[in-house]
Amino acid sequence: MFELFPDQPVYEYPQLINITYSFVWAFVLASIIAITHKLTFTGDYYPKNFFQSLVLGAVVTTLVMMAIGDSLARGLGVFGAMAIIRFRTRIDDPRDVLFLFAALSTGLAIGVYGFTISFVGSILFCLVAALLHFSPFKSYAHHSHLFFTLEDPARLDQVLLIVNRFCAECRSITIMVNKENAIRYHYAISLKQASKEDLAKALRTLEGVKQVKVSSNEVTQG
Repeated sequence: MFELFPDQPVYEYPQLINITYSFVWAFVLASIIAITHKLTFTGDYYPKNFFQSLVLGAVVTTLVMMAIGDSLARGLGVFGAMAIIRFRTRIDDPRDVLFLFAALSTGLAIGVYGFTISFVGSILFCLVAALLHFSPFKSYAHHSHLFFTLEDPARLDQVLLIVNRFCAECRSITIMVNKENAIRYHYAISLKQASKEDLAKALRTLEGVKQVKVSSNEVTQG
């Protein structure tokens, strides 16, 4: 009988069946990791290309590890080929990096027929990620940037009260004085459930607050 988690290829079956079985498991476990990442994502816009990267990355890693096998020469060849490729995609959130690493590690383990460790490790990783998401240590990874101008700096406390009501995190970046001697503030913020429009609308109701702007994760000039 074909074992659910064999520690090595089942040689009484054709090689095609063993390889297909491995790729199916790589796809299933990577999909579970990707779905967990989507369900625990806290940003404004979920990148669908990252979801696909998690799944496809595990499948490709499985393919590479099976192609290498126990051959040192193949390993060096793959290492050389990968050195030629330049990956310049920037990932701002360390949490996304860990999810990507988890998917690649799952593919790596399956590629060497470590089905048991890949299954247990993937499920445990997803459970811990979900637990942390619903804990007080919930991550608000998606950062936006808030710009506003104050004519009277004494009103900053009133502004911050509203900002803290809409945001999980708030950090001062720059404070500048413009030509009209008004003060221009720049804060890095992490929104809770409210939208950027709600925050901007609430700030505009305050007297003395002008030029309110809430931008996306990329830093732009106010």
